[in-house]
Formats: sequence, structure tokens, C-alpha cells
Amino acid sequence: MQLNKKKALAAKTLNVGKDRIVFMNGSLAEIKEAITRKDILDLFNAGAIQIREIHGRKAIKKRKHRRGVGKIEQRVPKKKQVYVKITRKLRSTVRGLLAMKKINRDQYINIRKMIRASKFKSRRHLLDSLKEI
Repeated sequence: MQLNKKKALAAKTLNVGKDRIVFMNGSLAEIKEAITRKDILDLFNAGAIQIREIHGRKAIKKRKHRRGVGKIEQRVPKKKQVYVKITRKLRSTVRGLLAMKKINRDQYINIRKMIRASKFKSRRHLLDSLKEI
């Protein structure tokens, strides 16, 4: 006799998993007649339905999360922020000059190296230096 639906109802009513529900063989006819949650509770109190003990790990401990390399958030130093802003401005300026053919490829590469070495303080400083060259 298939009692899968009854077992699911009993599991839901008693707040346990389906695997833990055990029907006693002597009262299978009564269990088959049970329709409502109240019927299931009555059968449980009468002993027709029993709950198995939990098997497996008894103490389920919470896994400790370690802070990996990707999870560490640090503030970027002000010096680096300034360097990045100026470098981006200067590189876009030099790229524009190359596109307008005001400098050639070799000059472009040398200027990029100077930008990387922080030779220029600002865009104006870069343009003034280029006029001297």
C-alpha cells in the first residue's frame, strides 16, 4: 500500500523530514483514512506514527569563513589616487596629440615613459615641456 502522500503530510505537520517518519504496521488502515493535519497529530499522539532519531552528525557546527585575499578591502592611499588621475589625463592628452599627428610614435613612447616616471605635474606642465622639445 502506497502511503507517500500521508508520509509527506505527516512530515509537514510534525516539522521533520520524510525519512524520519515511521508508520506502525498495526495501524496502517487508520493512517490510510487520515486526511487532515489534526488526524495526523491524533495518530502521532496515539503512537501509530513515530519519529526516528536524527542520525549522522549530532553537532552541526557553523563553518568558519576565512577572509580570503579577494575579501580584504583597504583604502587606496591618497598619493596613488592623485597619481592615477594625473596619469589618465596625461595619457589621453598624449594619445590625442598622436592622433592629430603633432608627435610621432617614438616621441609618444618616450612621453609615456616620462608620464610613468611622474615627470609631469599637470597637463599644462606636459604641454609646456613639449613646446620646449
